[in-house]
Parts: sequence; structure tokens; C-alpha cells
Amino acid sequence: MVNHVWGLLAHPSTEFEHIKSENESVSHLYTHHVLLLAAIPVVCAFIGTTQLGWLSGEGHAIRLDMFTAFYTAVAFYLLMLAGVAIMGKVIHWMARRYEARPSLHRCMVFAGYVATPMFLSGIVALYPVVWLCLFVGVIGLCYSGYLLNLGIPHFLNIDSKEGFIFSSSTFAIGILLLEFLLGVTVLLWGYGSWLF
Repeated sequence: MVNHVWGLLAHPSTEFEHIKSENESVSHLYTHHVLLLAAIPVVCAFIGTTQLGWLSGEGHAIRLDMFTAFYTAVAFYLLMLAGVAIMGKVIHWMARRYEARPSLHRCMVFAGYVATPMFLSGIVALYPVVWLCLFVGVIGLCYSGYLLNLGIPHFLNIDSKEGFIFSSSTFAIGILLLEFLLGVTVLLWGYGSWLF
């Protein structure tokens, strides 16, 4: 199923070497990794927001009805899948000046594995307290940034200093993309009933 998850969390340097040697296709990555892991935050948020509701610090909950939660979940799921593909294209575009420029499909595979901690941090949405979701989401985001920083030098065969510059730029673009995806999801949540 998701054979690299534990390796990326426990020993990422070694795991990136295994991933690089496998020469995995994009379709295999999506069917065996991204589609499953991207469903974690979606399913957890659906359950949490329909059963408990968003819990604020004041003690009252904002519960979503099943229809609103369903179309918001589907939209967020599709946006996350597109986000991985977009980040793969960003990595491919930014790597154009390096001799060992990997193919677009290898960049998408790399982006899919780097996103693993972000997907796993979505488990906390089962208990949707705003501050808790933000805290765990930031931890997942930071670990994804760490994986990006660690993996880019191996992936592009560059030194760690240049890898840091490359991964920092890619990480900044990824944060902007994440904010856009969250903004679209919130807009669909707030105005989606008029659209559908």
C-alpha cells in the first residue's frame, strides 16, 4: 500500500535513496500513495465537522450538514491531488538549470512523497479544534519542508548549500499554494450552497 511512509518518517535519507532507485511512475505513485494519503485529512475532516463541528475557544461548535461537508470534502480532495501535481511541475521548472534535471514524472513522484507529513497531519481533523489543527498542520508543514530540504540535494545531485536555496524557494511556493487551496476550500464552504 504505502510502503515508504514509515521510512520517510523514521529514516528519510535512506528512504529517499530507495525512492530514487525505484524509478516509480506517476500513476503508481498516485494509486498507491497520494490517493490514499490525501484521503486521510478529507475523511477525518468530514467526520469531525459533521459529528463534532468546528470547536472554537468559546465552547460552541459549528457543525456542517452532510451535503456541505461532502462537496467541500470532494473539492478539497481534488485540490490536494492537483496541488501535488503542481508542486511537481514547480520542482521540474525550477530544476531546468541543473545538468541532472529529472523528468517531470520523477518530480511529481518526489513532490508526492514530500507531501506525506502534510497528509498525515490531517488525522487531527477528527477532533476539529482550530488551534489544535493549526498546531499539528504547522508541524506537518515543517516536516514536509525538512523532507524537501533533505531530499533535493540527492534528487538533483547538487550540494547541500545550493539544495537549501532550491528547497527554500520551492517551500515558499508550496506554502503559497497551500494557502490558495485552503482559501478556495473556505470559499466553497461559505458560498458553496449557492454554487451547487
